[in-house]
Amino acid sequence: MDTVKIGRFIKSLRKEKSLTQREVANKLNVSEKTISKWETGNGMPEVSLMLPLCKFFGISINELLSGERLDEKRYVEKAEENMTCLVDRTTPRKKIVISTVSCVLVILSSLALILLSALFIQQIWLKLVVIGIALIVVIADVSVILLVAISTEIYKCEECGEQFVPTLKAYILAPHTFKRRYLKCPHCGKKSWNNSRLRK
Repeated sequence: MDTVKIGRFIKSLRKEKSLTQREVANKLNVSEKTISKWETGNGMPEVSLMLPLCKFFGISINELLSGERLDEKRYVEKAEENMTCLVDRTTPRKKIVISTVSCVLVILSSLALILLSALFIQQIWLKLVVIGIALIVVIADVSVILLVAISTEIYKCEECGEQFVPTLKAYILAPHTFKRRYLKCPHCGKKSWNNSRLRK
C-alpha cells in the first residue's frame, strides 16, 4: 500500500473541492495536523475514519486505498490487492499482542506454580524440579516474544535514515526504551538511538 500515493490522492480530492486542510479536518472531527500527515504520506486514516472520508469525497474505500479513481475492471483487481495489504498491515500488531498476552499468562502461571511448590511440596528435590520446569517455561516464553518482536519490528537509523533489522544478539543486548534501541546501523556503521516501527 503506497501511503505517499494515497496522500497525494487525498490532497487532489481536497483541492478539487477547493477546501483547506482545516475545513476537511473540521468535517471529519480530526486535527489539521492529521490531514497534513495523510497528505504527505506519513500516516494513514484510521479504519474508523475511512468511510466518513470516502463519503465526504464521493469515492470508495477501494479507491482510497489504491490512491486513484478506478474503472470497473481495475476496481476488482485492486480490491483483492488492497485486502491483502490490509491483512498484512495488521498482522505484526496482532502477533505482538498475542505473544505479549501469552507471555504474561505463562509468567503468572509459572510464578503460581513456584509459589504452590514452595508451600505444599515437602520433598526438596521435587520442589527444585517444579521450580526448574517453571523457569524453563518462562525462559522459553520470553524467547518466543523476543523472536516475535524482532520479526515484526524494523528500525530507522537516526544518522543515515536507512531502515534495518538488527541481529537477535544486537536486539537483546542493546540498551533500549519502549520504542527506541541503541543500535549500530549496518549501512553507515554508526551507533545511535533508533526508533522502531512495525514492518509493513
